[in-house]
Amino acid sequence: MRKSLLMAVVMLSACAVCAQIPSPRRADRQQLTDPQAFTFILLGDPQGYTKYDVNQPIFDLCTAWIADNIDHLHVKGVLCTGDLVEQNENIVPQRSTNRTSREMWEAASRAFARLDNKVPYIVSCGNHDYGYLHAENGMTHFPDYFPMERNAAWRGVCVDAIPNRNGIPSMENAAFEFKDAHWGGILVITSEFYPRDEVLEWAGKLAAGDAYKHHTVIFMTHAYMQTQNNGAGRIDSNPYALEPGNNGRQIWEKLLWPSENIRLLICGHEATDNNVFAENVAYRVDKNRSGKNIHQMMFNVQTLGGGWEGNGGDGWLRILEFMPDGKTVKVRTYSPLFGISPTTRHLAHRTDPYDLFDMEFEQAPGR
Repeated sequence: MRKSLLMAVVMLSACAVCAQIPSPRRADRQQLTDPQAFTFILLGDPQGYTKYDVNQPIFDLCTAWIADNIDHLHVKGVLCTGDLVEQNENIVPQRSTNRTSREMWEAASRAFARLDNKVPYIVSCGNHDYGYLHAENGMTHFPDYFPMERNAAWRGVCVDAIPNRNGIPSMENAAFEFKDAHWGGILVITSEFYPRDEVLEWAGKLAAGDAYKHHTVIFMTHAYMQTQNNGAGRIDSNPYALEPGNNGRQIWEKLLWPSENIRLLICGHEATDNNVFAENVAYRVDKNRSGKNIHQMMFNVQTLGGGWEGNGGDGWLRILEFMPDGKTVKVRTYSPLFGISPTTRHLAHRTDPYDLFDMEFEQAPGR
């Protein structure tokens, strides 16, 4: 009895001590503008992180930050513009990397593993994810490292997929459905690099079909438009094109312009080496065939941390906050690398007009 009483006193004392220890304090805890809003987190091309082992911790920090904020920011999904690796199939590290292709794929896989079974993440494979160096052919190890079975959060959310260029079942061309009380249904469709006609036809029919014609649709592909200083123009040609396939102008003409409910295009790919943020992001709005706005956004920060041989992007990502009015998306550009320390948190927020802005979506037909 005396021993039990002593143990109880010790436990109570320990609890009292624990209660006095403050909870971890984030240096720059991000908040929702509205508690009823939800978010998608957008990651640019991560190849600059995975190609050097010294850069990899920044990519790991980004996915760790996302995992820590899933509930806090009501994160429904994570979007990535592709180029997970610098080279898809190379056993000899090249000048631009100190890792083999297998090491890079494993590094990318480990970074995303922080999100497995917690939140769906959606990747648009890039030219560096194919061939040997960059898209000499349609071979890719993406299906080997990112099969459906690895992330339970995909189940029930991934609603359709078609085989890749090699006829292999893969999530390179896949569609994901999300639901919200204020927005109704949201369908995110991702595509392979330089998507073939059959991919665009599949995406168009899916978006227009009875199951999703009242949804707000987001289409993702790796390469679509050029940088801000080039007028955010659509890409007419690409030196790494996989044929047959479609460039940015053709994607617009064949898929986006005729669609009734695609409201947003997200891409990456384009970047410059001069460490100027405005030349690594782009945004434009155009009318579709029905006179509705289609927002088009490019986000690729791989050189914003010292150029092509820098740290891979300074941890920059975007928080896309979907407001409960069912039409407004607030775009914020943020870096957990800078935000994690009180010393650098004043650098963690991009506030230029091309990094902090609102998008107004028109409701899908029938909503």
